[in-house]
Amino acid sequence: MLFSKSWLAEYVDLPESTEEISRRLTDVGLAIEGTEDHGEDVRFDVEVTSNRVDCMNHLGVARELAVIYGQPLRMPPVAPPEGVERVGDATRVDIEDEEGCPRFVARVVRGVKIGPSPDWLRKRLESIGSRSINNVVDVTNFILWEMGQPLHAYDLAKLEEHRLVVRRAREGETLVTLDGVERKLDPEMLVIADAVRPVGLGGVMGGADSEVTDATTDILIEGAHFDRRRVRVAARALGMHTDASHRFERGADPGSCLDGVTRAARLIAEIAGGTVLAGAIDVRRANFPVSRSGRLDLDRLDAFAGAPIPAADSERWLTGLGFGVTRAGERLWDVTVPTWRLYDFQPRPDGSAYEQDLFEESIRHFGFANIPAALPGIPGADAPRTPRQILREKVRDLLAASGYAETVSFSFQSPEMDAAFPSLRPEAKPMPLANPLSDRYSVMRRSLLPNLVEVARFNQRRGLPAVRVFEIATVFYENPSEKVPDQPELVALICGGIVGSPWQREVDLDLFDLKGAVEALAEVAGVRLEARPAALTGLLEGSSAELVRDGKRIGWFGRVAEEEGYPLYAAEIALDGLEGGDISLQVEAPSRFPGIDADLTLTHSVETAWAEIDRTIAGHRPADLVSWEMTVRYQGQGVPEGAINTTVHFLYNSPERSLTQEEVNERQLALAAELQRRFGWKD
Repeated sequence: MLFSKSWLAEYVDLPESTEEISRRLTDVGLAIEGTEDHGEDVRFDVEVTSNRVDCMNHLGVARELAVIYGQPLRMPPVAPPEGVERVGDATRVDIEDEEGCPRFVARVVRGVKIGPSPDWLRKRLESIGSRSINNVVDVTNFILWEMGQPLHAYDLAKLEEHRLVVRRAREGETLVTLDGVERKLDPEMLVIADAVRPVGLGGVMGGADSEVTDATTDILIEGAHFDRRRVRVAARALGMHTDASHRFERGADPGSCLDGVTRAARLIAEIAGGTVLAGAIDVRRANFPVSRSGRLDLDRLDAFAGAPIPAADSERWLTGLGFGVTRAGERLWDVTVPTWRLYDFQPRPDGSAYEQDLFEESIRHFGFANIPAALPGIPGADAPRTPRQILREKVRDLLAASGYAETVSFSFQSPEMDAAFPSLRPEAKPMPLANPLSDRYSVMRRSLLPNLVEVARFNQRRGLPAVRVFEIATVFYENPSEKVPDQPELVALICGGIVGSPWQREVDLDLFDLKGAVEALAEVAGVRLEARPAALTGLLEGSSAELVRDGKRIGWFGRVAEEEGYPLYAAEIALDGLEGGDISLQVEAPSRFPGIDADLTLTHSVETAWAEIDRTIAGHRPADLVSWEMTVRYQGQGVPEGAINTTVHFLYNSPERSLTQEEVNERQLALAAELQRRFGWKD
C-alpha cells in the first residue's frame, strides 16, 4: 500500500531521513517493503496487515509517526460553512437492513460545477498512483486515503424521489456498476437503492445510473458503515475487489462516517463551488458504534514484556494513539479503545478488550529490540505426550531420516482433483465450501494425495532429478449425524526420480523403494501390514495395492497412472490404523554361536500374496528361527501357468549352543510341509 511522504507531513512534522522513517515504522509493525522517489516526493510501500485498517490511510500512519517522534498530530479542518436550506428538506435515508448497514450518513451540496481538480488535489492522488477523474470524485478518493472512510457521491437529480433506501437486493435485480459491468444481484447482497431501483452495491461500488457527470449540479455524499461479512460475500460472489471493499471487509472505522462526509462536503464546496446544506442525515442502529474498554495492569505488562516499561511512556503512547486512559488504582488503568481500532481489539465474552491487545500497543512502541533475550520461565512439567503424538513424531522422524521432506498444503482442492485419486472412505461425498477462494479450491479434501502429487509435479517441472515428500494432516469426511465432519489424520508420501550422483551409484526410485518406506512405517509403529493387489482410481493397474491390518483397510500404495516426467509412486495410510502396536524398545544380544542358513522354494498360485505366506511363517515359527525374507519370485519356464515360485531365505541361531544341521533340517521340513499344505500348487 503506497503512502506519500509529503502528504504525511501535512499532519505531523517528520525528519528528513527517509531511511529513519522506514526503520521506525517497521519497528512498530508497519513494515516498509520499499521506497521510491516520485519527483520531489517519496513513496513508502507499507505492508499494512489486515487487522490494521486504521493505518490504511495517511492520518492513521501519521498518528503512528506522531507517537514515534513525540510530535502533535495536526487534524485537518472538517466543518464547512452551511447554507440556510436543511439537508432533511432535500433528501431522506431509510435503513431496512440494520444488520448489514448499522450507520448511514449523508450530506448534500447544491450548485456544484463539475470540472478538473486543482493541482494540489491531483498531485496528492497521483503521489499514491491514483488517477484523477473530476473534482467531486477526486474528493471522495482523497478522503478515503486521508481518513480511511470510503465515500460515494450521487447525482441527487438522478435519485427517484431524491431519497436512498438501504436494503437487501431483490430476486432478479441487476445493477450496472461504475466499471460498466451489469451485475446480477441476489438477496444476500446489500444495495443502496432509490425509491425504484438499486443505485449502488453497499460497501463495494456505486452504480452507473446515478454517477456524477459534467451535467451534475447537486451532490449527495454517502458515508456509511457496512457489515464486514455482507461486503465480503458480495465482493467474492461478483469477483470484485475495490478500495472500499478492502477496508469494509477488514473493519472500517464506524466512528468516521460523519467526519468523512462533512470534510468531503467542505472540500467539494471549496473547489467545485456550491452550498453545503445545513446539518447531516445520520441514521444509525441503537447504541452504535459500540464502545470497548479493558483493564491494563502495569505489573502484568512488565511481566508479559519481560522488561520494565515506564508507566509515563505507556500513557503517552496510548493517548497519542487515541486510547482513553483513566487510573483505576496505583498501577491499574482503565483503557478505552478508539473506534478506529474496534475491529483490531476483538471482545472477550463479557465485551471487554483482551489485556494482551493493550500490552501490544505499549510493547511495540517500547521496541522489541529493547527487550532482553531470555528463556521463559515455565513452572511445572509438561504434560505427558499422548500415544498419537508419540506415533506422529516417530512417523515424521522416520520419513525425514529416509530422505523425505515434509510439506503443508491447503485443506481444500477442486472436485476434479478429489475424484482423481482414491479415498479411504469412497462412500463419503466431498464437502463443498460455501465461499471458496476459487473453483480450484471448492471442496474439502478427502485425501492428501492430490495436493501432494501437485507438489511433486511442481518440483518435476523445475528440473529436480528426484522428489521425496510427505505430509501428515487431517482429511474431511461428511458425517450426516454430526454437525462437524469426521477428521481422521493421515500420512501420505510420494517419491520418484533418480537419487545419487555421477560419481556415486545412481538409483531409480521405484515401487519397491516406496514399499520399503511403508514397511518401515509399520515396523516403527509395531504393527504388521498386508499388501493386497487392488485396482485403485488414479493408480496404475497391476502396480497398486491396499494396505490391510487385521482385515481392515487402512491405506494403499501404488504407481501414479498419469505421468508428466519420471514415474511417481504414492502411498496413504490412516494414522489410527498404525496405533496400538508394540513400540517398546527391545534389545537382544546377538548369539555368540554360528547360525545356519536354509532356503525354501515354494510353488504356489500367483493369487497368493507374500503377506499371507509371511503371516503363516510367523504363526508356525520353529524354535531358534531368527529371521526370514523373500529373496526371489519367479515365473517362466518350468513353472506351471498360473503359478509362481517364491524363494524364502531362513536363518536359524540359538543363543545357548551351536545347532546341528539335522536339527535345522527337521524344523525346516516341518515348516515346509505346513506351507505346502496351505499354499502349495495343485494342478
